Amino acid sequence: MRASTRPTGGTAVLMAALALTACGTTTATDAHDAEPADCRTASLKWTLVLLDGEKGGSRPNARLTAVNKGPDTCVFDGYPGIEIHNGKAESIDGAGHGHPASFPLAGKATATVDIHYTPHDTNGTDTWCVRQSEAVVRAPHDSDRTVVPVLDTHHRTTSIDACGESMALAAPRPTAEDH
Repeated sequence: MRASTRPTGGTAVLMAALALTACGTTTATDAHDAEPADCRTASLKWTLVLLDGEKGGSRPNARLTAVNKGPDTCVFDGYPGIEIHNGKAESIDGAGHGHPASFPLAGKATATVDIHYTPHDTNGTDTWCVRQSEAVVRAPHDSDRTVVPVLDTHHRTTSIDACGESMALAAPRPTAEDH
C-alpha cells in the first residue's frame, strides 16, 4: 500500500492556484500583467513627409510617422515596411540595418522613422528611379498594408522622386506628436 500525504494550510491554497493556472484559468492580475501586443498597421495613422534639406547630406530626406490611434499601448518592434512603386514596374523599398530596440507605443503616441534616399536630380543617379505621390506602408511584422499620400512640410500632397534600389531607414524611435 502506498503512503500518501495531504497538503494542509497555505500549501493547499498554493496547489489549488497552480492547478487553476495550469488549466488555463486566469486571474484579474494575470490580465493586468499581460504584455502589450505588437502594433498593427490598421491601428496606426501613417504619415510620410518629404523634408526640406540639403541633397546628399546627413539630414534625412523624409520622415515616416505612425500614431497609435487606439487607447491601448502596443509594441513597435522593428522596422516598418515602406515601398514606393512606379505602377507594376520599378519599386524602391525601405531597408534598415540591424535590430532596432522595440518600445511601447501608448495610445495617441507617435513613432518616427527618418528616411534617406537618393533624389532623382543627384549627380550619378542611375536609371532606377521612381516618382510617386503615395507609398505603401506596414507595421513591423504585419502583412497588412496601407497606402499613404506623400506630403510636403506644409502637409500638401507632393511626389517623392527617388533613385536606387532602396531607401535607408533609421531606427524607429518614440516621439512627441506635433500639433
